[in-house]
Amino acid sequence: METWRRVEIAACEELPGLLGEGNGPTPTDLEAIRKATFTVQEVNEREQTTDHDMAAFVDVLAGSAGEAGRWIHFGLTSSDVLDTALALQLRAVGEVIVPGARELADVLVRRAREHADTLCVGRTHGVHAEPTTFGVKLAGFAFEANRNALRLERAFAQVVVGAISGAVGTYAATSPEFEARVLERLDIRREDVSTQVVARDRHAELLSAIALAGAGLERFATEIRQLQRTEVREVQEPFRAGQKGSSAMPHKRNPIRSEQISGLARVLRGNAQAALENVALWHERDISHSSVERVILPDSTILLDYLQHRAIALVEGMEVNVQRMRENLELTHGALFSQRVLLALVEDGSTRDDAYRIVQELAQRAWDEGTPLRELLAQDDRAAGLDLEEIFTYDHYTRYAEEIVRRLDAIA
Repeated sequence: METWRRVEIAACEELPGLLGEGNGPTPTDLEAIRKATFTVQEVNEREQTTDHDMAAFVDVLAGSAGEAGRWIHFGLTSSDVLDTALALQLRAVGEVIVPGARELADVLVRRAREHADTLCVGRTHGVHAEPTTFGVKLAGFAFEANRNALRLERAFAQVVVGAISGAVGTYAATSPEFEARVLERLDIRREDVSTQVVARDRHAELLSAIALAGAGLERFATEIRQLQRTEVREVQEPFRAGQKGSSAMPHKRNPIRSEQISGLARVLRGNAQAALENVALWHERDISHSSVERVILPDSTILLDYLQHRAIALVEGMEVNVQRMRENLELTHGALFSQRVLLALVEDGSTRDDAYRIVQELAQRAWDEGTPLRELLAQDDRAAGLDLEEIFTYDHYTRYAEEIVRRLDAIA
């Protein structure tokens, strides 16, 4: 309601220019209008009679201004105030959320650099694939977080538009020049054609950007949840002194922050769907969007801000078990070197299919029997020409890790 008041005052201050010299509110009137007050309780009580929130607000604000109150809401329609005030609110929200999104990207960059050379297994389909580094893994999340920060910045910028165009957007009671002067006072851009309301594709774009940011948070949270599994135990969420993981099982340390992020990201996606449904209004306007936005706009913006800071704390405090990462690399007894062996056999003269069949057979034996793949190859005549010392080294997988992580310099 305070933003509504700001819009009403800005409009009153430009009425003399609209109505001509000697007409409209006097300087004394404007002083009274600027001092006009309201309370939420007064507006709510008045709305019991008007059954219209903006009409109730105008009644209360105008009543507190005395005789000068007659100029409040002159030539305006409710959406002029509501949509322009919403732009003021969303601009303020963006000034909180966008820096939070950048902070998340920054902390991911910092931890990616810290673990640029920390060897770990890369997984596809949840199965061991080839070695990578935890820094490379985090670098991907950092770039995604940066993209989300940029998306949010753009989305907030495009939604901060207002309209003072009157009923059905024709300026019948005002003028485009009047609108321009009012919006200039508020430092807001104009909606080119408002049809009485600001087009809701703008708000849908914002909610979609918020949902995407939530999906990025969920992707990171899902990774932590998987890595914290007892069978994996490569990363753990911070666990403070006195914290309890279970009411029944004292040994439990659960990934509760990551699970919360994963769950609440679903709410953001659901709200984005509601925002898309709000785009199609009847003719010049209806209010089917209004009730929805009273839920999804505050809920989504507050929730994203909360989740971003939960994620920041998670990244900063997560415990990385470097030793466990090295141990897990050995679970397949060297089978994850299979591509290196495959390519070496091809270079040695085998057809690709023959080489594939040889490595597939021996890799499966290594896994099933617990015999290192390197030993099986050393005993197999089909691999007699291979330099096993050169093949079975992790250096080949990490040789570009520093270069990949250095790409973060572009966004840090």
